[in-house]
Amino acid sequence: MSDTQPPRRPVPRLAGAREQLQRSRKFANSVVQEITDDDERTPLPQVPTATRLGLVSCHACDLVSPRSLEGQPCPRCGATLHHRKPDSLARTWAFLLSAYMLYIPANLLPVMVTQSILGTQQDTILSGVIYLWLSGSRLLAGIVLIASIIVPLLKMVILTLLLVSVHMRSTWRLRQRTKLYGLVEVIGRWSMLDIFVVALLASLVRAGALATIIPGGGALAFASVVVLTMLASLSFDPRLLWDSLEQQDARD
Repeated sequence: MSDTQPPRRPVPRLAGAREQLQRSRKFANSVVQEITDDDERTPLPQVPTATRLGLVSCHACDLVSPRSLEGQPCPRCGATLHHRKPDSLARTWAFLLSAYMLYIPANLLPVMVTQSILGTQQDTILSGVIYLWLSGSRLLAGIVLIASIIVPLLKMVILTLLLVSVHMRSTWRLRQRTKLYGLVEVIGRWSMLDIFVVALLASLVRAGALATIIPGGGALAFASVVVLTMLASLSFDPRLLWDSLEQQDARD
């Protein structure tokens, strides 16, 4: 018998992880390239818009109808036709300002209260991140930090930038601002990571007098922040970004 061993084949799990990592890198590079695209080097095409043609699109089924049907039911799905979302700016500002006010107690109040025979321990989001980092779970600590602190704040800052640009009627980097709104829509649901963890622990850890985990006031405030930012992004009409360009073209 020969002592030579057959060459080792790569583990399927490792190969799949490498492929997913490469796909993630390509996706991240494409997003960065799109956001850093220069409008001056790639001018906007001069195409007729629905406003110029006297048309309005349904927000539910995207059916294009004459502008004269605004305020009436859509011929196809029955939804009310609107040229733009009603009171889009006012509703978005209301949800966004409420989220800003609740963001502070969401990070200061405890999100999880652990009651055991050794005493009661209250943990905030930041204290949980520090505990995970010191205990060696740095990857998990980074995920919680990004999903629970950075992502909600980033969403609110982006929405504030979009609202201010609409009020100022700015035509600066319209493509990039539209893509930023799409980014807010994509990352909105991932901010509920801490709430899912607290709810899971509260339902599993029920050991009577030995240990009990209950959600704290910070969990309610944080969930409210996530819901309010989602409502703000849904209330904002990205077509308002392009109305300033439409008005500028009309003046020219």
